[in-house]
Amino acid sequence: MTDIRALLQIGQQVQGRLAAMQTELATRTVTGSAGGGMVTVTADGRGQIRDVKIDPSLLAGDVEMLEDLVTAAVAEVQKKAGEIQQEEARKIQAALPFPLPTSL
Repeated sequence: MTDIRALLQIGQQVQGRLAAMQTELATRTVTGSAGGGMVTVTADGRGQIRDVKIDPSLLAGDVEMLEDLVTAAVAEVQKKAGEIQQEEARKIQAALPFPLPTSL
């Protein structure tokens, strides 16, 4: 019975750390850009887009190119946010007294 209680306690600790991680990720800022910085997208550490900046010179140009640049900048910022999330999750996993399976 003690093992089950210990396991439940560890589960609660992990749940608390995950909640704290989500709160902390919401405060982090990640930036992605495309077109040599002509399109810049800012997101939080969870990948939620917070801001998009477009160089005014692009507005008079090719719409498809602008769409591609925005898509590329969003993809970059989401990739960076995903990497931050994985890094933080590895920190939590490293603190566990036992390894987690690699796929759930």
